[in-house]
Amino acid sequence: MAQQANLTVSSRTTAGKGAARTLRREGKVPAVIYGHGREAESVSVETAALKKMLVGISAGTTIVDVTVDNRAPVKALIREIQRDSLRPAEIIHLDLYEVRGDEEITLQVPVRLIGIPDGVRNFGGVLDHVLRELEIEVLPADIPEHVDLDVTALTIGHSLFVRDLQVPKAKVLNDPDTPICTVVAPRAEEAPAVAVAEEPVVAEPELIRKPKAEAEGEAEEKA
Repeated sequence: MAQQANLTVSSRTTAGKGAARTLRREGKVPAVIYGHGREAESVSVETAALKKMLVGISAGTTIVDVTVDNRAPVKALIREIQRDSLRPAEIIHLDLYEVRGDEEITLQVPVRLIGIPDGVRNFGGVLDHVLRELEIEVLPADIPEHVDLDVTALTIGHSLFVRDLQVPKAKVLNDPDTPICTVVAPRAEEAPAVAVAEEPVVAEPELIRKPKAEAEGEAEEKA
């Protein structure tokens, strides 16, 4: 069952980087709401209210009842939260996508692994979580917060695949043969390198030879 949250926003007519900076200085986040053939509508939301709403929910799978000014609320999904690259806690923009209760939507939900694999617990293997999000098509009311996969029976060298998942009331769009996780054998420890002492190099004595002519002259003098 999808999580629910509420958010009140205000329409705005200003646009551009300068206007966005002004909003942020005022403690607000520029945002946009779109979907279902409606024109994208620029809005703003109080930063404190947005941060409070995001606590304890999975932003990508939560249905948000959005109230624009004094109009009737519309249901929306958070499509993107843009954050400052240097200060990730600071939200600089929000994208909201309006949904209808009777129309299926496509989104990604987290895959959560449950348990300790046999190959890890008893044989020292390593669990490799390959696919962390699953793409599904589902009605808004049936959006799961996450998809669980039991890995306790998984042994070394074996994998679990998309086809092993059960997602009630949803159509899975990933290839069934896509691996989700596998248990790999532990890496063999490399033997420490043994330092081999190099044999000392013995320098041969330098042979000093006199020029042939000089040597012959000395021989004649001795004679």
